Amino acid sequence: MSEHEEHKEHEEHASHSLGFYILIGIILLVLTVTTAGVAFVNLGPFNPVVALLIATIKATLVVLFFMHVKGASEKLTGAVVVSGFFFLSILLTLSLADYLTRAWR
Repeated sequence: MSEHEEHKEHEEHASHSLGFYILIGIILLVLTVTTAGVAFVNLGPFNPVVALLIATIKATLVVLFFMHVKGASEKLTGAVVVSGFFFLSILLTLSLADYLTRAWR
């Protein structure tokens, strides 16, 4: 592959500006502070649910924008991400099912 083709291919993937990444970083920091704040609120058995929901949102932002999955044209990238979230949902469902039924014993 020639140097010109490599440069052109690199330009296609760089679609966001520095300001956009700073905005996503600020959103991640706000969500981190929100997670810490929610830890001091008594939500009963839903504290871990809220914390995991916020963590999932943060992980989604990191995967989509910092790992450049959003806008990726390869089908394999999409398949890997979808399978990762599928198994994450299984893990979270089983973990939360165990945690929420502990009071029943």
